[in-house]
Amino acid sequence: PIDPKDIKKIILIGCGSAYHSCVTAKYWFEELTNIPIEIDIASEFRYRKIKLNKKNLYVFVSQSGETADTFAALDLCKKNKVKTCSIVNVVESSIARSSDFVLPIHAGPEIGVASTKAFIGQMLVLYILGIKISEVRKEISKLDYEKKINDLKKLPDLIKETLNYCQDYTPIIAKDFLNAKGAMFLGRGLSFPIALEGALKLKELSYLHAEGYAAGEMKHGPLALIEEGLPVVILAPKDRYFEKTISNMQEVIARGGKVILITNENNKIISENVRFTLEIPMTDDHLTPFLMTIPLQLLAYHVASLKNYDIDKPRNLAKSVTVE
Repeated sequence: PIDPKDIKKIILIGCGSAYHSCVTAKYWFEELTNIPIEIDIASEFRYRKIKLNKKNLYVFVSQSGETADTFAALDLCKKNKVKTCSIVNVVESSIARSSDFVLPIHAGPEIGVASTKAFIGQMLVLYILGIKISEVRKEISKLDYEKKINDLKKLPDLIKETLNYCQDYTPIIAKDFLNAKGAMFLGRGLSFPIALEGALKLKELSYLHAEGYAAGEMKHGPLALIEEGLPVVILAPKDRYFEKTISNMQEVIARGGKVILITNENNKIISENVRFTLEIPMTDDHLTPFLMTIPLQLLAYHVASLKNYDIDKPRNLAKSVTVE
């Protein structure tokens, strides 16, 4: 058994959307626990000279549980007899069978090639793992733990509300992407991995070039890409990064970018030069990524739909990546 009190470090490993769920989890784990956290792309992890340690926990995230690179990385850990845990949607898969522990997502079969509900499921399981480890290590109070669980129970209704609200607006916003050369997705903190995931979804479904960036990185190069009419999706929930992100948004507006702002802040300090604002419901800061994800998935869906592309089977991609 793995005693959370004995864990020296947690390493989160995945590919594609699963990797983005790991990036999100890094922020949660660092805030909730005192454990150092590392994240790695499976295809990089397996080829590096890693210092494996029996006091570390290696967590592998995969929808299918058959992802070749992730399985090979897990295999490397097994050969070195370190502690492994997998977060998968298919419990009878190779990755699940080879891990010391399995945390199933139970999202049901993911029909489309591009991961949507499985991505939210991966984040959910990682978040629950984070608060549980924190509670066992007494790094959050019992009261705080219970509040976080209760907030989670409200999440399905908030997701439903977000879906209903965004379904009306995203088809209109999608039209802006039809003649675009590409798109940018910007966020800070927990919104950064969601920006990466939003860009990936747009690439996968609509074959448009899209970049996800930490908003603070804008002025270190990517600002050169901003030109008149470029769609830029800004993720700016009302958190400790809000003012900074809004200031990055002004830089984009000043250079002619078409801003689509996604926020849960309903006071109207927002610039009149924003092309569209989508307001998601307020919730605990830790849970905002779940709600931020939905408009981005819908956006990719509607852009692909307007282009008449096969949304469930994007070109060149396979449902389960079993090749290296």
